[in-house]
Amino acid sequence: MTLSAKPLWLVGFRPFFILACAAGAVLPMLWALIFSGGLAPPAGRFSPVQWHAHEMFFGFGWAVLGGFLLTATKNWVQVRGYHGTALVGLALAWCVERIGMAWGGGWPTALFWASNLVFLGSIVVMLLVTLLRYRRQDSFADNYFFLLVLPAFLAAKLLLLSDAYFSTGASMSLGLFRMAFLVMLERTLTQFMKGVFQVDILRRPRLDLAIKLSAATLVFQAWMPPALALALLVILAALLLYRFAWWRPDLGLRRLELAIMYLGYLAIVLQLLLEILAQLGVHGWVGSLSMHVFTFGAMGLIIPAMMVRISLGHTGRKVVFDRGDRLVIGIMLLAFLVRIVLPQVFPAAYAHWIHLAAGAWLLAFTTLGVRLTPRLLAPRVDGREH
Repeated sequence: MTLSAKPLWLVGFRPFFILACAAGAVLPMLWALIFSGGLAPPAGRFSPVQWHAHEMFFGFGWAVLGGFLLTATKNWVQVRGYHGTALVGLALAWCVERIGMAWGGGWPTALFWASNLVFLGSIVVMLLVTLLRYRRQDSFADNYFFLLVLPAFLAAKLLLLSDAYFSTGASMSLGLFRMAFLVMLERTLTQFMKGVFQVDILRRPRLDLAIKLSAATLVFQAWMPPALALALLVILAALLLYRFAWWRPDLGLRRLELAIMYLGYLAIVLQLLLEILAQLGVHGWVGSLSMHVFTFGAMGLIIPAMMVRISLGHTGRKVVFDRGDRLVIGIMLLAFLVRIVLPQVFPAAYAHWIHLAAGAWLLAFTTLGVRLTPRLLAPRVDGREH
């Protein structure tokens, strides 16, 4: 069997969802140990906080986003998509980046930056080539947003790893992932609600465009005058709440696998509201609450459900969440409670909450990885190739 024919390398979500499970299980626990002093920081070139932020966005986050986009873009433009040697190269580049971030402090500068940029640079170019080359047969006219967003991830990564611009890079990284999640939710929830409840949720082109334009502009929030940033935050939050009210939450919240998507959507709104309060000078919460509402609420809740759906549907199985899938979602809901809510109520135990939340991620993504890996390594059950 040639490399291209091995099931693991047939389509992007297969190797990268396995890597995402490993990253989701290990990286938060490593940070918890570093935060509490139980583990020495990585012998890299950056502060522990820079390492943590980078690895969660560009290690874990881009393993998920890369696997999703490599799979989705080929379906959007109806082509075979990257497979075989191309996927092996990308997966190896992702692993080399993790090694460099942990132990590359003493590497020559050129070697370190090559190891740090080859994965993201390669996958961004590959995705752009797919979208541009097959633009005329693209199923989504608004995919031009990705032509702007994808290169911006490279800029965000470099800023995040800069001592002087770390906060700017963090803000930009969050904004880019927020943009990607909003596009994904807009497309998938429409399909899910139609399939499960036979209802059409609100899709108005002007409203959807206004949301995407606002989100795309807020990627550059760190450079904006405070008044402009505040206005855009209010506009985006208001538009999202208006659309949520017409997206039939009365139905969607009845099914856990759909409810988790709605809760992730609301976490995006909550993060915007916290940013609005910060712009107004209102503070007082414990820790970097706004950032973690997004990473635990949007990423942490939506990603496991999305990985289950894709790994079932794209391996030829019926998309039905069983008890094990619901257990994973329940653990991630608990992680959100422990990391976001309890520190505000019992701030003295802050370090304990970080450890418990990291433990929940370890348990959830280990469980998810054990469940997903066998089907990701095996051929489709319906006889199709990919």
